[in-house]
This record gives sequence, C-alpha cells and structure tokens, in this order.
Amino acid sequence: MQVVAVVVTFNRLPLLERLLDRLLEVREVAEVLVVDNASTDSTGEWLRGRYPHGGPDRVRTRTLDSNTGGAGGFATGLTWAMERDADLVWLMDDDAVPEPDCLALLLERPDLDFWGPAVVAEQDASRLCFPIRLPGGTRVVHRMAEVEAAARDGLIPGVVIPFNGVLVTRELVERIGVPRAEFFIWGDDVEYLWRAERAGARIATVVEAIFTNPATDDLGTPMMFGRTTYNHTPSDLKHYCMARNNTVNLRDYRGWPFVVMFWVKTVWFYLFTRRRPGRIAISARAAWAGLSGDFTGHRKYLA
Repeated sequence: MQVVAVVVTFNRLPLLERLLDRLLEVREVAEVLVVDNASTDSTGEWLRGRYPHGGPDRVRTRTLDSNTGGAGGFATGLTWAMERDADLVWLMDDDAVPEPDCLALLLERPDLDFWGPAVVAEQDASRLCFPIRLPGGTRVVHRMAEVEAAARDGLIPGVVIPFNGVLVTRELVERIGVPRAEFFIWGDDVEYLWRAERAGARIATVVEAIFTNPATDDLGTPMMFGRTTYNHTPSDLKHYCMARNNTVNLRDYRGWPFVVMFWVKTVWFYLFTRRRPGRIAISARAAWAGLSGDFTGHRKYLA
C-alpha cells in the first residue's frame, strides 16, 4: 500500500526540518511531498539546497508562486498525491509532529475512509490542541482524559481534526475531490469533513494515535455564561476567513437557522465576552462576501 505524506509549509523552517526528520523515521511512509506555500523566509532556499532535483527517493518538493493558505496548499498536495498513485494520503502542516507510532496505529484501522489521531497541545500533552464536540450531544471536551473516557473500542466515531495527521483514502478523494482552495484558511477543513460525511465516509479519531500541535488561538472560549463556546483568534485575517467560510459552510451543510445562530454568537462574543465591536463589522463584511461568492477579501489582511 502506497502511503504518501503531504506537508504544507509556511515560513517555519526549523519546524519543517524537525517534521521531515520524524517522517523519514516512519517506515510506513512511502513518500513525503512538501508543498512550499510561497514561504518568504529561507524555507524555499533550504528545500532547493537540500533537494535540488525535487527530492531524493522519499522526499519531493514543490514551491507555489503565491501564498494560497492552508486550503490551497492541501488542495495542491492532495492533487499531487493522487498523481503519484497514493492509496492513502497523510495530511499535515509543518508545525506539527506525529508520535513515532502514530501512523502505524492509524493503519491498524483499515475499515475507515477519513480518520486521524488525537491532536494534543505541544505545550501540554494532557490537553487537546483543538476542542472537540463528542458525538450524540453538545458536550465539548478539552482534555485527553475526557476523550479516552468517551472512546469506544479506542475510537471516537464521526469525529476527526482534518489536516492534522489525518489519513484519507484514494477512493474517498476520487469521490469528493480536494479541499476548496478559495477558502484560504479556517473552515476549509470543516468543509472537507462535512463533504466527506455527506458522501457517507467512515470517519473517526483513533485515540491511541497521538499528534502534537502548538495551541495558539483561544479555540473553544466559553461564552453566554458557559452555555456555548466561540473560536476566537487575535488575527484579523483568520477571523475574516472564519466568519466568511463558516457562514458558507453552515448555509450549505446545516441550514439557515445555524447561520443565524453563528451570527448571534459572533455579535454576543464581541460585545460582551471579548469586547471588540470592530470585529462585528469585519464579520459582517466577511459573511456578505461569502454569501456573494467573493473569496478575495482576505487578501487585504495579508502582510
């Protein structure tokens, strides 16, 4: 079975070196495809120096002409992996590190289509990097102990953190395509997950498999007196993309009542929880752009 790892990198050379060293230790990986997403640091130069002909036996590199965000990077990488005859594609960006046995543990579950590891915070391995909503209810958990307690046969069915060490089968990609590159960042992963769900994919988190990732944003910040949470980020770029893409995702996959609920939460959060009224205006512009089919507005926030 041809397992191809796709890595998307952005201006994080030390992290990329660390990740490649780890991936080259994983014997189950047949090939590593590195998508350099128009890095402006020394990443591109380093890749060209270390892999002057695109890469040795197990590493190949491709540099994009412009920064297409995570969505564009993964769309490029997944398309490339299909061209390389991958049976399974292992997706990740450059700031994460899988545990040495992560892939082996994932491969022990061959009856799935789209599945991945538990993603823990690099700063504290007992904490999830991204909070998850357990299936069958509204409970959101933040700790590995809670995930382990909720698992059945070592799995959390129907839940996965896309593009963080996830495996996707060739058959599923052939059915549903690749991520929406125009989303740029934030929401492209959710859209791909929901698209897979709609196609009837078998999805799960393998709790025993561990993937570490830096926890940087205030994901899952409690609001409305603890009744719900909101994915806040200090970055206006990330917030614009989240507000735009989440509006589109909810409209397309969940329905207008969920869109309205998201808008209400956004207004509440930035009026009362983290008072930043300017964020409400950004959110409104982003939501209107998404509903109008305009996926260019994020460019004004690029440095």
